[in-house]
Amino acid sequence: MQNDPAILYSSYVLAHAPDFVRYGSKPTRDLAAEPELLEQMAGSLRSWDEVLAYPPNQTFIGNLTPDDLAAIERPWYENLVSDAESEGPFGRMITQAALYGLMKLCDDFDLLMISEALAEQARSELTGFEHRRDQITGATTDELTRFIDDNDGFELYHEGVVAGFIRSVHEQDASLEAHVLFENLACKATAVLAVSELLENSPINPEDVDYLFNTGEEAVGDRYQRGGGSLSKAVGEVVGCVNATGSDIKAFCAAPVHALLTAAAVVAAGLHKYVVVLGGGSQAKMGMKFRAHLRNGVPILEDCLASMAFIVGPDNGDAMRLRLDLAGKHPIGAGSSPQAIYQALVVDPLEQAGLEMTDVDRYAVELHNPEITEHGDGGDVPKTNYRTLAAMAVLRGEIERDEMDAFAAKHGMPGFSPTQGHIPAGVPYLAHAHAAMRRGELQRAMIVAKGSLFLGRMTQLVDGVSFVVEPSAGLTKSTEK
Repeated sequence: MQNDPAILYSSYVLAHAPDFVRYGSKPTRDLAAEPELLEQMAGSLRSWDEVLAYPPNQTFIGNLTPDDLAAIERPWYENLVSDAESEGPFGRMITQAALYGLMKLCDDFDLLMISEALAEQARSELTGFEHRRDQITGATTDELTRFIDDNDGFELYHEGVVAGFIRSVHEQDASLEAHVLFENLACKATAVLAVSELLENSPINPEDVDYLFNTGEEAVGDRYQRGGGSLSKAVGEVVGCVNATGSDIKAFCAAPVHALLTAAAVVAAGLHKYVVVLGGGSQAKMGMKFRAHLRNGVPILEDCLASMAFIVGPDNGDAMRLRLDLAGKHPIGAGSSPQAIYQALVVDPLEQAGLEMTDVDRYAVELHNPEITEHGDGGDVPKTNYRTLAAMAVLRGEIERDEMDAFAAKHGMPGFSPTQGHIPAGVPYLAHAHAAMRRGELQRAMIVAKGSLFLGRMTQLVDGVSFVVEPSAGLTKSTEK
């Protein structure tokens, strides 16, 4: 079929932002009640070199494989990667100064002001975006002081000192309050970087993109439409997707998988040729478990904003086919136990195709970094999910009970993603899967995402979606030579 949909290219970005941790939702609330925590926080933040060499981060941008990560003894924050690089085959990492600069050039309404010194540092550390670099402007000390005095909002820090300010724009609209705008701007900027990397490292030109789906967790809007805005078009404008339109898909953690399925269906129908699925970082979730990290004597590990982007289009012979006939969903009436969820998302679509659970080489579930969640009293999320899958394989008679650990090791992987909701939801493995398929090491992978719909207090339901990727025929032939 001419329009067989495929994931053509992927990109992943990490922005180190230690001074942003204090503005996360949890730290903001806790620091207001206990200001003395700020000193403890400052003493537990990691340096750029430590974050750069952190094994899960190197895995996220592709310099390590999940198997490489599994072979590194924990704690990973002590066993750092020697000669770590900020550039990887799947994306890159940027400094906090570069992130400030990126936010400034994405700021169309003068919400953000930064100092001259920070602007100069940002211009030197942010590569790319030459056509918009003149938008990274800085203010003198007097100008910044006047801006702070004349506006409601809050001060921004860089390397521990005040270096900027973000302002509110409507005193009676909570959706346009400084903290919300800061979250939205951070999400936009990191998504811009991920999409820019995606297009720069693929033969698809920005003007060839027809549609964009944003899957970030921000809520762009105003008091009448609190999450109604299209960050997708805002991102597309910056990166030059002049022929594209777009919309935002909201589904808590499962949004990227919903969006990739929708994009694949759009391509298969012939409505659009190239669709970009994107997701910027969730500023609200930075430092979410910082108190537990302080209590357990480990560094504050939620110090990076993650973002990602994917191009879905017709199979070009060097892609991953997205099997729409093997898509899974969690129906409203399915029940919310782990077994019921995985029955719907994993077993049912495989059974319909005459496949067994062992026919999937790798399952990518919620890939939360366990060093973040374990020290935050949340356990090892991927390990728990792989044990559930293994138990289901036992119940189905596909493996023996004493093979559960081997099943989890063979078909699973350690978590390596920041804990920012939509980011870990299976999709960080897609670029790794593509690379493994090119090497002839992988024939089938399933991406599984779950969403906590009950968080919105409108339903007790959970959500979930899944899909299977396989190498295109051309890619399979190339590995047989």
